[in-house]
Amino acid sequence: MRYKILILLLLMLISLYALYREYHFSTKKLRMSYQCWSLKNEPELQLLNWFNSTMNSTHVRMRATNWSAPIVWTDTYNESGLKKYYKKHPVSVGLIVFAVGRYLWYYLQNFLISANTFFMVDQRVIIYVMLDDFSYMPFVSLNRHRTLKIFKIKRERRWQDISMMRMKIISEHIADHIQYEVDYVFCMDVDQIFKASYGLEALGDSIAQLHTYWYKESPHKVPYERNELSEAYIPLGEGDFYYHAAVFGGTATQVLKITKECAKGIMNDKKHNIEAIWHDESHLNKYFFLHKPTKLLSPEFCWDLRKNKTPDIETVKLYWNFKNYEFLRHEV
Repeated sequence: MRYKILILLLLMLISLYALYREYHFSTKKLRMSYQCWSLKNEPELQLLNWFNSTMNSTHVRMRATNWSAPIVWTDTYNESGLKKYYKKHPVSVGLIVFAVGRYLWYYLQNFLISANTFFMVDQRVIIYVMLDDFSYMPFVSLNRHRTLKIFKIKRERRWQDISMMRMKIISEHIADHIQYEVDYVFCMDVDQIFKASYGLEALGDSIAQLHTYWYKESPHKVPYERNELSEAYIPLGEGDFYYHAAVFGGTATQVLKITKECAKGIMNDKKHNIEAIWHDESHLNKYFFLHKPTKLLSPEFCWDLRKNKTPDIETVKLYWNFKNYEFLRHEV
């Protein structure tokens, strides 16, 4: 009789284990369920509900791309329409920033303070800080709906390697946890400061930033990678715009695709001892050449104050901090 009871208990344990293997609860599965239902089940925001058809005549020629992606300027979006939509359909936004070596203590605090003030105000925001030394992490008191997550990363020997390896690191973090925590992701350089509201008008499936110094130039004049052996190669005369890698973003799924493809191109080049002229930015431009972004941000969203403002620049939302490269990139 005793053996029968033991056999029954053993069978019950085996059955429970089999059920656990098939249906066990995990936070990752819960996150995946959240991701499936968060954006896919929301009604799509229509262009007419937020993008103004009338605007300053200065921007008429740069209102939209030839593949119908809107180019966002200060006078092209309806802020009240955006707020109304996202109040009914709230989203969460991730902001990824790297701060390594001297960049950490020289730039990070000002970046975080300004982001806390101006980035996606009243939205749920998670700021992901990738750094190489926890001891230099500044204290920043965050507003409500904001969370800070800090991750230690390996310190590369050259600043060029730091720049290029960030695509790989971002893709790994998005795949591992970020895609289950937020709906949208922005990746930004730390040597920038927010100056004005940087909000819902910037959200979209895949977001590219027009470069301050190249946004008015034709494709044959911009500094694309011209080495035919490089994965970042764009033939002379081809291309659309020159995009700045200091800012890019989109849905978590799209940013995962962007960073994975850029990282793949960078690593393939590395195997053949090739380094693209503008490193990860060259590979980002190649990606957006092949896979057109769904929204472009005007240079107002990433402006160099050393450059005189032209009539088309009305409100600078994010600007370049002073770049002391000789000091900052020495033994980064």
